[in-house]
Amino acid sequence: MTGYGARHVIIVGGGASGVLLAYQLLHQPSCRLRVTLIEQRPDIGRGIAYHTGNPDHLLNVRVANMSALPDQPDHFWRWLVSREVDVPLCPDPYCFVPRRIYGDYIASLLEQRTTDAQALSIVHGTCIEISEGPAEVAVMLSDGRRLNGDFVVLATGHDTRAPHRGHADPWAPPSAVPIDADAAVLILGTGLTMIDYVLSLLRDGHRGPIVAMSRRGLLAKPHRRVDAVKIEEAEIPFGASVVRLLHWLRGRIDTHVAHGGDWRSVIDGLRPYTQRLWRELPPRSKRRFLEHARAWWDVHRHRMAPEVEARIIEALYAGKVTMMAAKATRIEPNDAGAEITYRRRGDTRVHSMQVGAVVDCTGIVKDPRATANPAVRSLFDQGLARVDPLSIGIETDGNCAVVDRDGIPSRRLFAVGPLTRAAFWEIIAIPDIRNQCSGLATLLSRSALEPQLERKPRAPALSC
Repeated sequence: MTGYGARHVIIVGGGASGVLLAYQLLHQPSCRLRVTLIEQRPDIGRGIAYHTGNPDHLLNVRVANMSALPDQPDHFWRWLVSREVDVPLCPDPYCFVPRRIYGDYIASLLEQRTTDAQALSIVHGTCIEISEGPAEVAVMLSDGRRLNGDFVVLATGHDTRAPHRGHADPWAPPSAVPIDADAAVLILGTGLTMIDYVLSLLRDGHRGPIVAMSRRGLLAKPHRRVDAVKIEEAEIPFGASVVRLLHWLRGRIDTHVAHGGDWRSVIDGLRPYTQRLWRELPPRSKRRFLEHARAWWDVHRHRMAPEVEARIIEALYAGKVTMMAAKATRIEPNDAGAEITYRRRGDTRVHSMQVGAVVDCTGIVKDPRATANPAVRSLFDQGLARVDPLSIGIETDGNCAVVDRDGIPSRRLFAVGPLTRAAFWEIIAIPDIRNQCSGLATLLSRSALEPQLERKPRAPALSC
């Protein structure tokens, strides 16, 4: 597999990240690549984020910024207006459309390629093991099939945990449990996933109280029709401590607001530099950010659509939803759901409540090795991957290569999308993932031209 023949890239995960990478690989001008896309769901392009059929689940990014192609920023908008039936949903590029429609868009990227068996193969199944040899890599599926290739790229999206007893899956509709319509529901976490689940409960006619609990009890901010300001690279304090960085950012926002601007414009203007900021942040500052500043950053950076804001504010004022700054100290499952012991923020007293279900929407897994993803577990078991120093995911280098237990980046195993958050942090939204996939596709196409892959020096880090 190390000659000059067409190289074979196996992508594990056929959600948005996997499809974006497959598209870029199939459109590389320098060489011809064979691509196999493995997806366990019936449809490609949807994954966890875009498989929802709930029309209340809107994109959290405006249409204007959701093109799948870095060199065609209006690609999604043009696709959307070409579908006459959906035009009323989006009168201009500054609107927010249902995520299920965006799933249709992502899937459409490969529709013209599905009949080209020589270039693209779509395999439906669950990858349970990945192995790496000196001349090839192999993936094993749960049905016993084995696929060999030159490169494997993990594109499995957001990591998930198997729900505990008394817990509901945050990515499944409430009817899947099902949850008693009159029972109390506790949602752990108050971010955008919580908002989605609240909208699902309300759409299903839930009548019982809904309590959203997090350490600070912060609610995501809404989008507004403002444009990003131009921030010069030279004025950003790269490599500074998180304290100094936040002091600079607050000062920049205060100045902009004092001149009649909106704080969102500054946060959005910083976006082109956030990955570099994360990479150059001192290790101690990264930990401090995760412990003390992440919640503040998340609610300002990852915002909700104005239509969603209206629904959530209405539910809060009506008493259907309660936001609580507190920490659950014990969750004891019982026949009626679970009994919760908790302490409110700033209060030493212990309280308790009975709920019909608990929904964990806290996001990042506490122990990456406890992942429910068998493919990732197999890498840990073989020493082909290791947990990053912050314990927020697998470790990858600047080229998205998976780092093994000895600290050596692989020449054949890569990862894209949310799996690489330890290296890039801001890598959960399409605008970031599309650039990452474009860069990795270029890197792999260049590697495919090398007759002796394992002996060549590594290329410079790609720009994600």
